[in-house]
Amino acid sequence: MFNTYLLTLALLIYTAPALADSLDCPCKVVKVVDGDTVDVLDQSKKKHRIRVGWIDAPEKKQAFGRNSTANLARLIAGQNVEVEYNKRGRYKRIIGKLVKDGQDINLQQVKDGYAWHYKSYQKDQSELDRELYAEAENRARAEKLGLWSAPAVPPWDYRRQNR
Repeated sequence: MFNTYLLTLALLIYTAPALADSLDCPCKVVKVVDGDTVDVLDQSKKKHRIRVGWIDAPEKKQAFGRNSTANLARLIAGQNVEVEYNKRGRYKRIIGKLVKDGQDINLQQVKDGYAWHYKSYQKDQSELDRELYAEAENRARAEKLGLWSAPAVPPWDYRRQNR
């Protein structure tokens, strides 16, 4: 009995960082702000701004910014999604994964060539997600999809140049 208790406690401690919080979903996407930010309403009709995690999309005024926003809107605007997260960013936005019908929407933005895998924050991802996102970016680059069809300036460089 005591060994079972210790094993359960050890598993909880070991897996705690991997556990994600979630909103009271399904949540309805009421606004696609840009290629990596959306507003959702939870089941109690409370609005939440979601920073789509582990990706970075072109800024609105940057080349492919509008295309990235349009692609995300095509995927989820007006749709119900699940929101999984384990932290908030410096602007108090939830940083999370959007899932629609079992599909990782964050990853889809990278697969479609409308976002970078944001490697600066990949330590917050599971090992499997890190591999999937990196592979998706490499494939989109190789196939010259979306923003990879022209010389692309990463949004973090664009922001730094335009401060």
